[in-house]
Amino acid sequence: MYYRRLENSAAPWTTDPILATYRFTNTYRAADRVTQYLIREVQYQPYRSQSPNEIFFRTLLFKIFNKIETWEALEKKYGPLEWKTANLDQFDQTLSNLMNQGFRIYSPAYIMPAPPFGAARKHTNHLKLIEAMMKDRLPDRLSQAPNLRTVYHTMLAYPGLGHFLSFQFAIDLNYSNLFDFEEDDFVIAGPGAIDGISKCFGSTGGLSVEELIHWVTDRQEEELTNRSLPFHGLFGRRLQPIDCQNLFCEVSKYSRVLHPNISGSSNRRRIKQTYQPSARAIPSPFFPPRWELHTKSLTDVTREHQRARQLALL
Repeated sequence: MYYRRLENSAAPWTTDPILATYRFTNTYRAADRVTQYLIREVQYQPYRSQSPNEIFFRTLLFKIFNKIETWEALEKKYGPLEWKTANLDQFDQTLSNLMNQGFRIYSPAYIMPAPPFGAARKHTNHLKLIEAMMKDRLPDRLSQAPNLRTVYHTMLAYPGLGHFLSFQFAIDLNYSNLFDFEEDDFVIAGPGAIDGISKCFGSTGGLSVEELIHWVTDRQEEELTNRSLPFHGLFGRRLQPIDCQNLFCEVSKYSRVLHPNISGSSNRRRIKQTYQPSARAIPSPFFPPRWELHTKSLTDVTREHQRARQLALL
């Protein structure tokens, strides 16, 4: 479905009624619309500073709300957002005004609890959290981290994040020039992934959910081949643990419709969000340059998928 959309082919991109009706993430987290905006527009635009302070500030400010329209509303008001010129009290007032006008400043993708900084509104507390991180010189400390696990644990020490968000933010920061860690270094399973795993496996064989995610990641080529499932990854990039974590979450959602009798660990029965096409044009995909995925043309990848589909039908 992802490649068909990039080919500018008209919808529907699938005959599966569940995938066509409800909102799912892409197979690869980095290919999702909002994450693509983060990487291209927030992290790597040439006019933006690549200092640790500025990369961290922009990434966290964007990801706390995880909504393109919120970021663009702030930039429309204040110009390019930078820590060295930011007035968080002004940001707070602008966000409050947007809310008073009925604008939802947070994405519904994550549950975002308010960190305990004493303010009446959640977004004020989140701005205070960012301010506390910057005053703690967190970007400089993180730039010395030896691995993704250390980034995660350092983020986890701050109030209001928790295990899942700390890991998600560590992955987001790792897309930037701030780090150069491999994504297979570390994974934390979120509630959706835990539910999906409980629906997929009658027994985990004593493995933790994170160990099972690594096990699935390691076996992907063998299992896909055994099932004659043609899959060439993301421009040749194999699934990483963060992607398999997401996929288990999407299995959890999909099965609520297809197998409502399987309750899983969460006992959730429906998918909250239906698919609504975005009015925005889909730009060419852009990934962290060190992945070197942009060097392979979409046409070549599409042809590979077409050949694989044809061979699978023989």
